[in-house]
This record gives sequence, structure tokens and C-alpha cells, in this order.
Amino acid sequence: MIGKIVSAVVGKKIAERTAGMSEGSGALLGVAAATVLRRLGPVGFVAAATGGLLAKRYMAKRQARRAPAV
Repeated sequence: MIGKIVSAVVGKKIAERTAGMSEGSGALLGVAAATVLRRLGPVGFVAAATGGLLAKRYMAKRQARRAPAV
């Protein structure tokens, strides 16, 4: 129960920083992510973390290519 509350608060905070996402949908996304990660187990958690890291790197490279050269 406490884990779902904490994940909802974290999801809400992430939604505040994400354009086009409401706080309510961020809270629901946080609860859903916590539930899915709990069911995946340790291997699934490592796979999800690796996927997140790769996605972050891809987005950073994509953004760097779009930025005008100074």
C-alpha cells in the first residue's frame, strides 16, 4: 500500500515536468509502473532500467542533432 502511494507521488512529480501530461495520469502511470516492475522480478527490473537508460541516451543524441551549431 505504501509503495503504491510513493509511486503515485513520484509519477505525479514526473508529470509536472512532462509537457502534455496531467498530474492524475502521472500518478496512475506511477502506480502501474510499480505494479509491472514488481511482477517482472529482478531480471525484468534490470531490463527495464537498461531500456530506460538506452532511451535516455537516444533522446539526448536526437536532441543534440536538432540543436543549431553555435
